[in-house]
Amino acid sequence: MQLKKRPCKVYPSDMRIKIPATVLYAYPDVAVVCGKPAFEDEVKDTLLNPIVIVEVLSASTEAYDRGKKFEHYSRIPSFCEYVLITQTQHKVEQFTKQNDGKWLYAVANGLAGVLKLTSIECELALAEVYDKVEFV
Repeated sequence: MQLKKRPCKVYPSDMRIKIPATVLYAYPDVAVVCGKPAFEDEVKDTLLNPIVIVEVLSASTEAYDRGKKFEHYSRIPSFCEYVLITQTQHKVEQFTKQNDGKWLYAVANGLAGVLKLTSIECELALAEVYDKVEFV
C-alpha cells in the first residue's frame, strides 16, 4: 500500500533473482525494485536489480538465508536492504547497506514493533506482517 503511488514494484516468490557476480539464481519470498526493473532477457522472469529482498525464515532455510544466500545477495549492486521474517515469534530483522558498504543490523520484536525501510521510504509494522498469523 505504501508503494502504491511510487515507481516501485513488489515481486512475489516466483520471480527469480540472478546474482551476476556468482552466477547464482535464487527465489526470494519478496523482492522490491524502484525505477525500471532490469531483467536477464525478454522473458522477464529473472530480475537483476532488486533494492529490497525479504525472506521468511524456516527451520530448513534459516542458516542458508542468513549466511551464504545473504552473501550472494550482497554482491548485487542495487541491493541495499535485507529483511528476515521469523515464523515462530513476532520478530523481523533488517540489514541495511551503509554508504561505506557495511551492513547495519536492526530488529523489531512484538506486535508494536516497526522497522523503517529507508531505501523504499516505507515502514514495516509487525502488526501488519503478523496479522492473522497463529504460531503453532
